[in-house]
Amino acid sequence: MNTSTIKENLEEAERILKTFMSDEEKLRKIAEAGDEMAKSLKRGNKIISCGNGGSMCDAMHFAEELSGRYREDRKALAAISISDPSHMSCVGNDYGFRYVFSRYIEAIGNEGDVLLAISTSGNSPNILEAIDAAKKRGMYVVGLTGKSGGEMENKCDLEIRAPYSNYADRAQEIHIKIIHSLIQMIEEKVN
Repeated sequence: MNTSTIKENLEEAERILKTFMSDEEKLRKIAEAGDEMAKSLKRGNKIISCGNGGSMCDAMHFAEELSGRYREDRKALAAISISDPSHMSCVGNDYGFRYVFSRYIEAIGNEGDVLLAISTSGNSPNILEAIDAAKKRGMYVVGLTGKSGGEMENKCDLEIRAPYSNYADRAQEIHIKIIHSLIQMIEEKVN
């Protein structure tokens, strides 16, 4: 890869970020999601996050910043990502990969908890199953999507969509910025 390709990548990322930042509705949705998450934690509930591949890494990052710390010292906050390899392989083997997240939610999800579901396509079958399981348990669902929003568009209580891009990496770059904003908002509201 030469430097002109690197520059093109960065310019495309900048264009997509500027497009996202100029959409007041998307910014309002991030604020609403942060409010719902903070309210849930203040009530003594928890946030569960899930995603596949790079989105799983984002889900893990979100949870560890809350249970650990982000920018300021504060009490640990109840957040967990569904990423335990023994759970994933057990459920994947016994029930199928489609149910690796929903079985976990069935086990520990409670009314008043929040699910942060991440899928750049909005169509990941195991994420859709997780959303269904969360709804059955009375959980509030925040979805981070990309492209057209997929099936998640109509399943989430609140869907935040990255601007359209042909590739998942651009959506993931927006998702991590949303995640960092959510964490900061939660820290400020729960402290």
